[in-house]
Amino acid sequence: MASLFRPFSLLPSQAALARGPKVPTKQAFSSLGSTKSSNPPDFKKLVGELTSKSLKLAFSGALALGISLSGLDAAEAKVGVYKPELLPKEFSPVIDVAGFLSAGQEKRLSQKIADLEKDTGYKLRILAQNYPLTPGLAVKDFWQVDDRTIIFVADPTFGNVIHFNVGASVDIDVPRNFWSRVAGKYGNMFYWKEKGEDASIEAAVVAISSCLRDPAGPNNCSEFL
Repeated sequence: MASLFRPFSLLPSQAALARGPKVPTKQAFSSLGSTKSSNPPDFKKLVGELTSKSLKLAFSGALALGISLSGLDAAEAKVGVYKPELLPKEFSPVIDVAGFLSAGQEKRLSQKIADLEKDTGYKLRILAQNYPLTPGLAVKDFWQVDDRTIIFVADPTFGNVIHFNVGASVDIDVPRNFWSRVAGKYGNMFYWKEKGEDASIEAAVVAISSCLRDPAGPNNCSEFL
């Protein structure tokens, strides 16, 4: 998670998220095809490679509402929030500035997270916020974010309440589509508006805890959603 130490923002532009990734078309490569060469470009290969990159960017865009792991230019970086005064006075793996959770729920989640970290070494951290009411960038140092950290941001600003950023080690061990599936099932607007943001958070934590305890393999984390 070395890129966490670059400037990062808590909120991307809504227009950027709405546009989504652009998938290249055959016309986009017409200029390449017109170039004389003994080795003409492989259109299918080029489309496949760029589409793969587009899907990765789409995933990154979905996570950007939490804490973006990609470097940003100065214009984007200034959108980031840094409010350490919103951090709790004592360490906690759960920070709820939005008031989604009861005191009892926070306590139960904190215990689950502590047990998970003891059993697996993974550090799950939950930030419940309503942007821009958030400690923002201040959580990075407060939580000592590293490659084994999962930051779970609960924020309904763009409809889906569940967003993740995962460290490099976690990204290797857990299938990337697991995170989007958790967000799709428990974070969608219909789910949290019917059951509450707290229910979305708790259901996601159960799925994450089960997944991270699942032995690594081609089908790991596939049975928990």
